[in-house]
Amino acid sequence: MTDAWVALEPGADPRERLDALRRAHEAFATAGRVERPVRPVVAESWRRSARARVSPDGHARVELADDDLGAYRDSHPLARAMPLVRELTQSYARDGEHLVAVCDAEGRLLWVEGDASSRRRAGRMNFVPGARWSEGSVGTNAPGTALALDRPVQVFAAEHFLRPVHPWTCAAAPLHDPRSGRLLGALDITGGDSLAHPHSLAFVHAVARAAESHLALLAPVPPDRDRAASLCALGRDEAVLVAGGTRVRLSRRHSEIVVLLARHPEGLSGEELLCELYEDGAASPVTLRAELSRLRRLLGPELLRSRPYRLTVPVDADFTTVARRLGSGAVAAAMGAYRGPLLPGSQAPAVVRLRHRLEGELRAALVARADPGLLSDWVGSPWGEDDLPVWRALAAVTSGSGRPSVHARVRTLDAELRAAEPATGLQRPPL
Repeated sequence: MTDAWVALEPGADPRERLDALRRAHEAFATAGRVERPVRPVVAESWRRSARARVSPDGHARVELADDDLGAYRDSHPLARAMPLVRELTQSYARDGEHLVAVCDAEGRLLWVEGDASSRRRAGRMNFVPGARWSEGSVGTNAPGTALALDRPVQVFAAEHFLRPVHPWTCAAAPLHDPRSGRLLGALDITGGDSLAHPHSLAFVHAVARAAESHLALLAPVPPDRDRAASLCALGRDEAVLVAGGTRVRLSRRHSEIVVLLARHPEGLSGEELLCELYEDGAASPVTLRAELSRLRRLLGPELLRSRPYRLTVPVDADFTTVARRLGSGAVAAAMGAYRGPLLPGSQAPAVVRLRHRLEGELRAALVARADPGLLSDWVGSPWGEDDLPVWRALAAVTSGSGRPSVHARVRTLDAELRAAEPATGLQRPPL
């Protein structure tokens, strides 16, 4: 760990640092100005929180409760790691009056365990199972920021974006699927000032790695290639294919080919692939055959066949997961699986169509659902920060202290759109 990820260096006075951080937090909340001694990782997180329109006086929302929480928690992959997590953290949490929490990849707390009095205090700020503690929902906090950065992080006192969380210090580390590398959630330890020490960050990191190793032992990779492959292509220009225990990062062109073959398990002819990948006349059949030959050498002839070109194993692709969840009406689950536009840098005609279709269907579902949390997550993302229709939908359902800033953002985007449009003489409808 580098010093940048640890809240306090050994020997630092927590009270002195806390006073300075409170002043810096107030300066940022009132004027948007970052002052010393705010760490760069915290400053960037504060800026992301502000862009997501998180209010410093806000609170976490409880999204899962009772039967819904129990069913979701029991079926979550991290449930199998909880016995080990409890074994490794029980005495640490009990002796230090700390809490141990595990959340999913969307920041929803699934388990919050530990000292009873600390649980009661944490409950007053909705640090409870079922509440969403993603960075886009409640601003800077250890589990939410660990998910946002995909790395262990420590957050001390007034480094938290929400003022009600300033009495707490926490350290968290992300948890991954040991086979695919997919982010599953985060492990967090929350308590008082004593946690602002490098040892707590190292400890939570070690427990997270042990949990991942435990999951790998519970689900060993079979030695054959007959099982399904997984493909991650959302939010990245170079897709990752996991098949037969091997993880392959594909080139941009190979990513496009594998996405299309995953989309068409029945296979595609050379002519069909040529039309799907290139604009008319932009490439010759010889060029395509050379790309496919290189891809076959990379994946192996037993995985990629020809006449027609096809993958020989079922492929569980992240973009099909989003589409499947949307089709069943599970909008929150679809949003949770959406890591960004499909191969965002690709100009292949079929990929562009698929990217726009998936993004459009998800956006329409979010607007129709009118859930403030889901809409906030979308506009707080890099791909949604300028999405005027979603900002308008958020403005329609936002109340309280966050309402003025949301409406201001709508007016700004609308003015930018008007300025970019050619003069037509037509009046656009008012907001």
